[in-house]
Formats: sequence, C-alpha cells, structure tokens
Amino acid sequence: MAEQSAATSRRSRIRLVTILLVLTNLPDQAAAEALAGELVETRLAACVNILAPCRSVYRWQGVTETADEVPLLIKTSHERYAALEAAIRQQHPYELPEIIALPIVHGLPAYLDWVTAETCPSD
Repeated sequence: MAEQSAATSRRSRIRLVTILLVLTNLPDQAAAEALAGELVETRLAACVNILAPCRSVYRWQGVTETADEVPLLIKTSHERYAALEAAIRQQHPYELPEIIALPIVHGLPAYLDWVTAETCPSD
C-alpha cells in the first residue's frame, strides 16, 4: 500500500510546465555573448551557459568541414520554445543553425521553478 501511495504522490507532482535544455553553437565569443544576453533580457531563457570553444567536424553540402565554435546551453520552458527558436534563427549567423531541445526529466524542484518564473513573459 505504501508503494502505491508513493507512486500516486509522484504522479501528482508532475510538472505542467516542461523545462528544456536547448543547445546551439555560435562561431565566436562575441556572437555567443550577444545571443545569450538577448535571450535572457527578453525572458526567453532563464540562464545561458557559454561554454569553452570547441572544434566541430561536420558534413555540409557534401563536404566534410571543421570549425571552431562556442556552445551554448540554454534553459527555458516548453511554452517559450517557439519564441526562443525564432530569436535564435533571427540572430544566428549560420544558414542552418543547430537548435536542439532536450526535455529535463528530473531536476531540483526549486531550480526548475526558478526557470519557469524567469521565462514568464513580463507584463
């Protein structure tokens, strides 16, 4: 009986707001900082981590390419994803930017609540 009660309790805490981790890469530090600042200022993201530059190897238009890129980890809500994607596409210098969204399955509840609050459109 205790196991059934615990399972019911867990289901009752399922979040109505889904938090996403969105990944993208920019060609340089300045572009990464500009995009990160814009996303946070407009409340499309609660937080953006700008990671250390990395080397990417990929196939583009039939040719293997390499490029130095700056990865971003963007925390947002499912409700803000469409606007976030549009903002990235508008400001991103690449013809076809990488934009990948991963759902957060588990996390510190207080942190997830903070992401939700920080991505609510301001009145």
